[in-house]
Amino acid sequence: MFQVDAFTERLFGGNPAAVCLIDAWLPEDLMQRIAAENNLAETAFIVPAGRGYDIRWFTPAVEVDLCGHATLASAHVLFNYVGHKDPEIVFSSKLSGLLKVRRDGDMFTLDFPADIFEKVATPPGLSAALGIEPMETYRGKTDYMAVLPSESAVISIKPDFAALGDIRDCRGVIITAEGTASDFVSRFFAPQSGINEDPVTGSAHTTLTPYWAGVFGKSELTALQLSERKGHLWCKHNGNRVAISGHAVTYLQGEIEV
Repeated sequence: MFQVDAFTERLFGGNPAAVCLIDAWLPEDLMQRIAAENNLAETAFIVPAGRGYDIRWFTPAVEVDLCGHATLASAHVLFNYVGHKDPEIVFSSKLSGLLKVRRDGDMFTLDFPADIFEKVATPPGLSAALGIEPMETYRGKTDYMAVLPSESAVISIKPDFAALGDIRDCRGVIITAEGTASDFVSRFFAPQSGINEDPVTGSAHTTLTPYWAGVFGKSELTALQLSERKGHLWCKHNGNRVAISGHAVTYLQGEIEV
């Protein structure tokens, strides 16, 4: 197992993910218990499959459909410690299809499907849980996205996580606004999935990128996730796909005894 800080150039920044290299799938309950023991936002399990890899992601509480930072961390491990030679790695997910990661110098670029989202009425309890009325609310495949008036509003949010967790028809809630030093900023809350606030959420940018590309009328954007650890992302909207780029730093490597 490796632990990697993703979407950062410095140790103790970005979003930490565990990456478990296994030869064949373990029982689901064991993978879930390992993820709970790691107590990180996500633990990725990867299994060789042909010329690529199968991948699954677990929070401490549930398996999730898609996780960007743990996929980036997995590519970092495969390129730097397993000796993957091709410039691109193809991951296959039973829940999200084919996912590609390309090495670009010292950065990694995720090629993910763009989210399909629609404008909706703000769900009951969301405004009270956030302490602010969103300007607009959208619903994607797994998350709600609340658009706020400013970066300072995003920074100042102190959610009622118990109330936020009562919004059960989603994985989590993205809040976002236009940025000052980047095109847009965001935070991501997912008490429904066992994570009050995720430090950097690559998968949320499959929703954020097409939304802000439409607002600004351009395809390439810079993004900052305003968690305490902070994360920097470079995003590109490619029609029905999204490219999300960032750095990664190894924190530890070891073995799990089960």
